[in-house]
Amino acid sequence: MESPLHHFEVHTLIPIHIGGLDLSINNAVVAMWVGLAIIVGAFMLVVSRGISPIPGKLQSILEIALEFIRNLVFEFIGKEEGKKYVPFIASLFLFILACNLIGLVPGSYTITSQVVVTGTFACGIFIMTLVIGFSKHGMGFFGILVPPGVPKIMIPLMIPIEIVSMLARPISLAVRLFANMTAGHTILAVLFGLAMTSPLWVSWMPFGFTIIINGLEIAIAFIQAYIFTTLTCVYIGDVVKLH
Repeated sequence: MESPLHHFEVHTLIPIHIGGLDLSINNAVVAMWVGLAIIVGAFMLVVSRGISPIPGKLQSILEIALEFIRNLVFEFIGKEEGKKYVPFIASLFLFILACNLIGLVPGSYTITSQVVVTGTFACGIFIMTLVIGFSKHGMGFFGILVPPGVPKIMIPLMIPIEIVSMLARPISLAVRLFANMTAGHTILAVLFGLAMTSPLWVSWMPFGFTIIINGLEIAIAFIQAYIFTTLTCVYIGDVVKLH
């Protein structure tokens, strides 16, 4: 049986080397392009047809998604402050969701199953929150390290704890998405391999579980995109409100 980890291997499709840099196009890059193409194509299709007062199926789906994301942003960041972050949060949610779902297509590649990808997203969001915090509050941003209501005698103890807590945010954000997508796809690969190699009279059992797990993976794709986006809103809301 083929290794269940073969799905996570990166294979070069078009080698490109410029000035010592490896800019080759691989299956991971193609999967990312496909995800972007689906999102951009869906919006362009709606815009090209015109925004209708009586929306069609695609327009209805996009409107529901954007309304859901806007409410999420307003809840954790605030209505006035949150307006400027809606486009970013919406792009983040739709891109992660598209990449998660693309990975369920046989023969494709799951971008979000690579910790270097989820780690890049998480570190970028962490740095962005620091920039937002210092640009909005200046040196007063360090007040986020002192939770409200903490007795003064406890402040020297709480500051190191809060620093560790903040530094752990990008790690937990990256590992959560990476681990969930990797675990699900590994289970699917193992079950499908068992179905292909088992005798015919018992192969229906792992194949049946494959169908069930695949349905569960679709739900997980939405849930993980939602969790990643929600935590991003929470982290931005914390630095905006300083708590």
